[in-house]
Amino acid sequence: MRLLLDTHALLWWWADSPRLSNAARHAMVDADCVVLVSVASAWEIAIKQRRGNLSGVPAEAAPFTRQVSASGFELLAITLEHAMLAGYHPAEHRDPFDRLLAAQAEIEGAVLVSCDAALDQFGVRRLW
Repeated sequence: MRLLLDTHALLWWWADSPRLSNAARHAMVDADCVVLVSVASAWEIAIKQRRGNLSGVPAEAAPFTRQVSASGFELLAITLEHAMLAGYHPAEHRDPFDRLLAAQAEIEGAVLVSCDAALDQFGVRRLW
């Protein structure tokens, strides 16, 4: 199974937060699962860090990439198809990062690991 982490799931994994659900945590360590981290999450994290809303996460690309790799996860680039589906999807969800993650999950055939039930309107499979 392929999993795509919502940004909060990634951050809670790195922080070993109890906010990460047991189902998500178990799936993320399952050897049969490929865990993807979207480049959109790096973008979202960078914006939150710049605004002073987030600390403790690598602020440069190389350390971020190493941390993703050290977690056993794979980076997922943003393609033209991802961007177009995110923009044109009829769902009314307004968060551009969530729209992009939902589009990537759909195109990549991945289960979206997120506590955000609002993502269900995109019709993607969600694990929490």
